[in-house]
Amino acid sequence: MRVHATAAATVLLLTVLTACGDGDDKTDGEAPVGKDSASKQVDCTNEDLSQDEWMEHCAEDGSGTGGDGTDGQVTSLKFGETHTWPDGIKVSIVEARVFTDYDSELGESAEPGVRDLRLKVKVTNRSKQPFALDSLSTLVEGATNGGQARMAILERGSDPLEGRLGAGVTATKTDDSALKTKYGRDIIVTVQRDSNGFSTETPPEFSGTIKG
Repeated sequence: MRVHATAAATVLLLTVLTACGDGDDKTDGEAPVGKDSASKQVDCTNEDLSQDEWMEHCAEDGSGTGGDGTDGQVTSLKFGETHTWPDGIKVSIVEARVFTDYDSELGESAEPGVRDLRLKVKVTNRSKQPFALDSLSTLVEGATNGGQARMAILERGSDPLEGRLGAGVTATKTDDSALKTKYGRDIIVTVQRDSNGFSTETPPEFSGTIKG
């Protein structure tokens, strides 16, 4: 009887050890909880994400696209395409056009060898907070043989990047520059942003031709 009892105990012990081993094997196949699994749980469409969270979890998944399908992180764009920052602010250069509607009473006039131009800048606020439009600025450069435009203040029809843009609102503003005619009509417009920690990012560049 002692022999049978010992054998039975041995079988029981082996059964328990085998069961424990099976449980360990099942957990071996499970992915550890870490950065990769956590990143999959981040909603990249959430407009409340901070810039750091967006860059860590979403910069490579294609979620940062504009309404026209252009990548939010693409920095070389054409006029009419859209750049989207992680917080949901979108910007597009609609067009650049020669300005000739001078107000002589304000002393405005054409300058020989210089082409005055007006940009139309479309801004959409997809964040949940009012957006300060004056945090955006443009830099216009010639795309053919160099040259940089200087700022111009042209009155008629002006609607500059000033004030605040409400959440969910889209507006098209103007920005004026003067570029020497020798630099041609093909230009690159850089849109810079100096607020909310985005000043260190590579700013988007829009290429196009001055019309008119």
